[in-house]
Amino acid sequence: MPQHKRKVAVIAGVIGNVMEWYDFALYGYMAAILAHLFFPGDSKVASLLAVYGTFAAGFIMRPIGSALFGWLGDTTGRSATMMISVSMMVVPTVALGLLPTYATIGIAAPIFLVIIRLAQGLSVGGEFSSSVTYLVETSPPGQRGLSGSFANVGSLMGSLLGSGMAAAVTWFLNPADLHEWGWRLPFLFGGVLGVSAIYLRRHLPKSEHFAKHVAERGKTSPLAEAFLNNRRQMMQGTLFAASYGSLYYLILVYLPTWLSHYTPLALKDAMPWNTLATALLIPIIPLAGWISDRYFRRTHVLVAVMLTLAGLAIPMFHFIKTGDPIVAGVAQIVFALLIAFPCGIGPALFTELFPTRDRLSGYSVSFNVGMGLVGGATPALVTWLISVTGYDALPGLFMVVAGLIAAVSLIWMRDRSREPLE
Repeated sequence: MPQHKRKVAVIAGVIGNVMEWYDFALYGYMAAILAHLFFPGDSKVASLLAVYGTFAAGFIMRPIGSALFGWLGDTTGRSATMMISVSMMVVPTVALGLLPTYATIGIAAPIFLVIIRLAQGLSVGGEFSSSVTYLVETSPPGQRGLSGSFANVGSLMGSLLGSGMAAAVTWFLNPADLHEWGWRLPFLFGGVLGVSAIYLRRHLPKSEHFAKHVAERGKTSPLAEAFLNNRRQMMQGTLFAASYGSLYYLILVYLPTWLSHYTPLALKDAMPWNTLATALLIPIIPLAGWISDRYFRRTHVLVAVMLTLAGLAIPMFHFIKTGDPIVAGVAQIVFALLIAFPCGIGPALFTELFPTRDRLSGYSVSFNVGMGLVGGATPALVTWLISVTGYDALPGLFMVVAGLIAAVSLIWMRDRSREPLE
């Protein structure tokens, strides 16, 4: 692919993920406010469970979206799939910003909110894996880790924007204005990002690797191919995605809300640290991908990182329970810098796991089942477990288990980081 077209491909891959993950992550950052507006009740835990349950409902649609867009991408091409997926995110994003609250339309408000989240989940199920596959397949030789990492640069930039917008409206608006109208502003801004992504993807160059290999695929559906002939890879990918997803959402989405509910820190004091931690992640992600291209095999780096996370989790959570803002901030930064490695290396790892004929189907389904069903449900599950056990540092224990499972799944995988794509 010519250099100028390569730049267009990277920018288009990044901007779509900025849009998708800005909006999807913003819901998690605004969870405490949305719980009050759409799920009012006497129990703080019940309201949080309701709003995080709706958060998880969006993730339930991701496997369906992954199957749909995976099949579409393996039969018609990666670039067309990327255009459709990002287009499907714009309408529900704007709708959420305009949605009346429970005080205005009663029970219809949370019902509409669930419908919007389901539509967003369907779109996200196709966006990330499509853009990763496209970026890796069109990458220069020996740069698959670096190229794939740009998808997560986009997703983290979107998360950073979401965190920053949530922090801004929380910090600058008084509580009355924030609950009356201010919470809508970050969601409406997501519509602007969506239109920009659609514009940049209008003339996306096609994946020459896909075009070269598509003629070799038989009449078997790529979804059937993934489940019948690549069962082991599907299991490995799902297991790693589930554990990695749990860690990701505990660290980058749930932790600010946990700090505001289970330590003396207020949400407005926890959010800026989360924003800083996310910002520091962004330059580390492509560095991690580059390291896995040049110096260490992908699975070797990730096993070391996952074991480190598992070892640090419980001590760190006991430290931040004190409510000291500096300790809480440093803990968020340390966790974030570690999670940057799977964010940077994981995209190429997943892409290399499957052959071209069913790559997007296998990648999409395994990634979204793991990340969506398990990772997306983690905040709600952890909130419930804390209420049942009374152990408010339980997220640390959850991270230990997730880190160990991730390490086992990586050891089980065949590392193809130094082999040509099949």
